Amino acid sequence: MPYKVSHGKALQISYSPDEVFSKIAHENIKFIDLQFTSLTGRFHHTTISADTFTPQQMQDGLPKLDGSSIVGFTSIDDSDLVLVPDPNTFAVIPWMTENRTARLLCDVYWGEGRGRLSRDPRGVAQKAEEYVKTQGFDYSAWGPEVEFFVFDKITWDVLTPYKGQSYSIESTEAPWSKEGTGYPMGLQEGYYPSTPSDTLTPYRNECVNILNQNFGILCDNHHHEVATAGQCEIDIKYDYLTNAADATQSYKFVIRNIAKKYGKVATMMPKPISMDSGSGMHTNVSLWKDKKNAFFDPDADVELSQIGRYFCGGILEHSKALCAISNPTTNSYHRLVPGYEAPVYIAWSGSNRSAIVRVPRHFKGEGYAFLKRLEFRAPDPSSNPYLVFASVLAAGFDGIKKKIDCGDQVQEDIFKMTKSERAKRGIGVLPANLGEALDELESDRKFLNPIFTNDVIDKLIELERRDQREISIRPTPHEFYLYFDV
Repeated sequence: MPYKVSHGKALQISYSPDEVFSKIAHENIKFIDLQFTSLTGRFHHTTISADTFTPQQMQDGLPKLDGSSIVGFTSIDDSDLVLVPDPNTFAVIPWMTENRTARLLCDVYWGEGRGRLSRDPRGVAQKAEEYVKTQGFDYSAWGPEVEFFVFDKITWDVLTPYKGQSYSIESTEAPWSKEGTGYPMGLQEGYYPSTPSDTLTPYRNECVNILNQNFGILCDNHHHEVATAGQCEIDIKYDYLTNAADATQSYKFVIRNIAKKYGKVATMMPKPISMDSGSGMHTNVSLWKDKKNAFFDPDADVELSQIGRYFCGGILEHSKALCAISNPTTNSYHRLVPGYEAPVYIAWSGSNRSAIVRVPRHFKGEGYAFLKRLEFRAPDPSSNPYLVFASVLAAGFDGIKKKIDCGDQVQEDIFKMTKSERAKRGIGVLPANLGEALDELESDRKFLNPIFTNDVIDKLIELERRDQREISIRPTPHEFYLYFDV
């Protein structure tokens, strides 16, 4: 980051610290938002005055962070952390007009020169990029497809769980809307409708313009997704691993703030609407060496090289454990059920969307070699993109090291297969809930060791177990419908 388009080509731009300070003066910037990501994927910030921001602080960082107050970072007895800004992530935040504000993404370090915080997700991603080079490749390319919902209003009541709990979603697009002024969409009938049924086109247009023009994050397409009640997708152009994760976090930041501008609320929750499709974050990946896509082989099945097949085999081999990182919430597993296009079964294919890994087949031939990629369809947008990309990379390289071939592709609709048919084909099933996913990660974690430290994995498991317990002790309203009269 960032990029600009010149004569139809994407050109990457870099900023030196001096150029950033020049922009701060030229753009009349009053405040700097220092942004970083927690282990669980939450976006955090602290704001400093541009008048007091110095080149020394840009170089050495700012002592502005109590790590014990950020979930997953540090304990209270050792919590002094330093935020080191990345000048390449400078961007002016356009909706803050009264006191012009720019942002800088930050790396997180221990105080007193003790090095990088191992639980800084951005640091994990950067470590993954270095690992790619040690394995004989130049870089990996990543293209996340982030889906999300935009509601008119949402409320919930969970403060007195012993008395009862509830939530309510309002959307003019929803079939339960009582406004009577629009064209509501049925469940699973929201894919590519034209206006006026799609009420969010102007909103998405503005999001894309801001991402492209202000943040240098190139988006080439946006549309309404399958679910009703405002499910959307904006496609981000593929990029290097850390850049792609930076872009994903910035994307979430933009869509939430622009939703607020429109009087709406955006959510990355994977499955907010019962009986409808959930939101995914399909993750596209390829490896590159000597300016060539290592996944492309014109003579192979679906033009996927043996390197690509091994990488795919590694993802399939570790897919159950990966779910604890790519699908880290209890709500994630309401999405991963048959019948809603979300992947459930451990298999790969070409254009078959019932498989967990897909090799898109829109084009073929040398002219489109740059598009050859694997699409891992399990992740959802509640996940931390830095950790998702790094863990998928670790799984893929484990497949390459151990020569785990992905086997034959499955061309049939797996959702329509019987259990015995799947068993004959060796098609496994993803974990049914977060607890099962965490069990899988605890028993299958060695493949992560080249990139992840044990304390990162241990802390992720601890935090997600906590969420699992929070849900397990609370009855849901639908249980009253099912069981009240037993």
